[in-house]
Amino acid sequence: MSLLSTVERIRERTIGILGRLGWLAPLFLRLSLFATFAPTGWGKVHDLATPTDYFTELHIPFPHFNAILVSYTELIGGSLLLIGLLSRPAAVPLFISMVVALITAKRESLHGVMDLLAVDEFLYLVMLLVIILCGPGQVSLDYFIDRLLRKREAAAAGKSTE
Repeated sequence: MSLLSTVERIRERTIGILGRLGWLAPLFLRLSLFATFAPTGWGKVHDLATPTDYFTELHIPFPHFNAILVSYTELIGGSLLLIGLLSRPAAVPLFISMVVALITAKRESLHGVMDLLAVDEFLYLVMLLVIILCGPGQVSLDYFIDRLLRKREAAAAGKSTE
């Protein structure tokens, strides 16, 4: 057996194993987003004065209303991401919240692309974008519900063609 065929066999096995572990990446992504957003949302919900004051300093309109909106968006959206339920819709307002955070709270410290790429809020944007575009993965309620609905549709289509 040649070295090249051995390397090719190892490569194929590795790709096969990694392909079967593909469900881990979106799961860990959602868990990380939950660990980021749910606790901060919980903290803000239980102390609305702090984010309201901060939003006032940032000149965000209707600071108290927006503090409530952001607090519950983080708490509920982060929790939905944990279980993978309504993941794409839940990620959208969190994405918007991170865009607003970059424009308001982080704007002063952003002097170029490298600064933008290095801030946490941008990383959260990227993570949320992956959820929005690619979905929550196989270990999620969204995936389970989708499979269940597809089975029902297939069964209904099978009955109607008979």
